Amino acid sequence: MSVTSYSRRLSELAEQDPNRLAVTCGEQTLTRAELERAANRLARDLGAGGVRLGDMVTIALPNSTEWFVAVAACWKIGAIPQPVSSRLPERELHAILELADPSAVIGVPPEMAAGRRALPAGYRPDTLISTDALDDATSPAWKAPTSGGSTGRPKLILSGDPSTYDPATHLLFGPPGGCLVMPGPLYHNGPIVWSCSAWLAGGHVVVLPRFDPIATLAAIDQHRAEIVYLVPTMMKRIWRLPEDERNAHDLSSLQTLWHLAEPCPEWLKQVWIDWLGPERIFELYAGTEAQAATVITGDEWLAHRGSVGKPTSGTVMICDPEGNEVPAGQEGEVWLRSARESPTYHYVGATARTREGGWESLGDMGRVDEDGYLYLGDRMLDMVLTGGANVYPAEVEAAMQEHPAVGSVAVIGLPDEDMGNIVHAIVEADESVVSREELLAFTAERVAPYKVPRSVEYVDQPLRDDAGKLRRSDLRADRAKRTGRGSAESRV
Repeated sequence: MSVTSYSRRLSELAEQDPNRLAVTCGEQTLTRAELERAANRLARDLGAGGVRLGDMVTIALPNSTEWFVAVAACWKIGAIPQPVSSRLPERELHAILELADPSAVIGVPPEMAAGRRALPAGYRPDTLISTDALDDATSPAWKAPTSGGSTGRPKLILSGDPSTYDPATHLLFGPPGGCLVMPGPLYHNGPIVWSCSAWLAGGHVVVLPRFDPIATLAAIDQHRAEIVYLVPTMMKRIWRLPEDERNAHDLSSLQTLWHLAEPCPEWLKQVWIDWLGPERIFELYAGTEAQAATVITGDEWLAHRGSVGKPTSGTVMICDPEGNEVPAGQEGEVWLRSARESPTYHYVGATARTREGGWESLGDMGRVDEDGYLYLGDRMLDMVLTGGANVYPAEVEAAMQEHPAVGSVAVIGLPDEDMGNIVHAIVEADESVVSREELLAFTAERVAPYKVPRSVEYVDQPLRDDAGKLRRSDLRADRAKRTGRGSAESRV
């Protein structure tokens, strides 16, 4: 099979097996032929409305079959799909639209589109518009997701790859023609990459309207899925199900569980390895920018506990604050470098942190062991400096989340006249079930005393979204404004 455009690839799949399911979301399904016809019609509609080759189209749709039609329609005319959350507040949406300057916006009412052509969710083009194949086109960038990063200001990350399909690069995402269960939100990069790659490889993508632990297991069972994409937050919520509910579904079809996007506590990874077997557990570390990536299997992880994999030689370097490379085993800033000549991405609205030699940093801390395996710490800006000591939130969060009564945890630093900052934990839990004293004693058994939070705040909502993302900068800013640090907080 030769390299071809995404547009042509989808047409070929529809020609080969028109009645094979391409996408399922809840009760909605689309066969390959149905998706092809719908995408061709919408593509003509977008083109008639002014969308041209290389233009961006902002797609603000929830997880749905409609999302895939919109993305395919962009590729059909060489436009760049630019997915965003369907629940963005108007101010944040406008900031993204200002950066992207799209020719059309799909999924929002006209009054939120800042004067651009707006197609609301559920939009259907005129049935008189042809569904026949269009002239072949290739988008200069196959996707342009957004990222708030550590600053909270939006930026676009345009892929450095055009919308061309090479079958060799899609083998990572499961067997060609297999089934992927995707419970993550399609506006995040990981779900975009896994869903589109499985789809283009001829697979059946079963996307959940939103993550639900039982529904995820049921989807794997019902559709005999070979591959599932999860983030550790999802893994934890599935693991915390009552054992009879967790084991009520047949997962024997599952060949690969991919997890990524946030740190995975060692205890959580171990219980999943014990449950499914190490040969089915795979972890990937990479940024949306894709300068470099590591993959580690469950068997490798058991030999290098806590590692995210062994990078290709010359793609990862660990440096101290002065920019000097540090020896194996010493923690520092993680610098990444692509092994290919062409750029893997382009920023809109941001500038990369770079250094001589083609190195870039995403702000991660980490170390490389004597065998060349990479271990990650926290983002530099997330680190809490308290009393002259460095505390990395991910370590404390992992310890606290081991408690069975705790859902999610966010650890941040709050200003303190004496210590500079204090370690503050925001905990998704019921204080009547696990008291502050019990929780801190539990944490003190797992981390050094200076890392134990000095204050605890209870909340009743998950702190990470369905993609496992957490905006610590927003949490810090919100609590810094509170006089007395807020009524919800309990101070030790």
